Amino acid sequence: MEYVAFKRARFNAACGPVNIPFGSILRAEGDFLYFDDLPICATTSQNAYDFFARNDDGQGLERGGLTNAIRLRLQKRDGEYQCRWDKVWEDAVAQKYRRMEHEDYWLWSFDFYNAPVEDLRHIAAIIQAKAKGR
Repeated sequence: MEYVAFKRARFNAACGPVNIPFGSILRAEGDFLYFDDLPICATTSQNAYDFFARNDDGQGLERGGLTNAIRLRLQKRDGEYQCRWDKVWEDAVAQKYRRMEHEDYWLWSFDFYNAPVEDLRHIAAIIQAKAKGR
């Protein structure tokens, strides 16, 4: 499976410090991502969620931009914070991507980061999240 860096990735990876440019292609083998044959991180790690998106359908850059925009919009503590979260909790599409282990707390599941772009566009629209264009 192919992944793409939807933003520059600078962090200490499994292979050591990395600086992976925007748009770089990574490959997944098992549960791990590789760049230039170097092990980077697990596909379910926070680093994977923060910098890389599944790209086997050619929509990885948009997918990554949307997941990032959704997370940032929901984190913003302003007067509309609770209203945005209420919309997410009430939305059937968003509910498909909530980890069900916690009844009163929202955690995005692995499926959220691999969701069809149409579902991510829908979630972004209900909370007015805008992905940065490149």
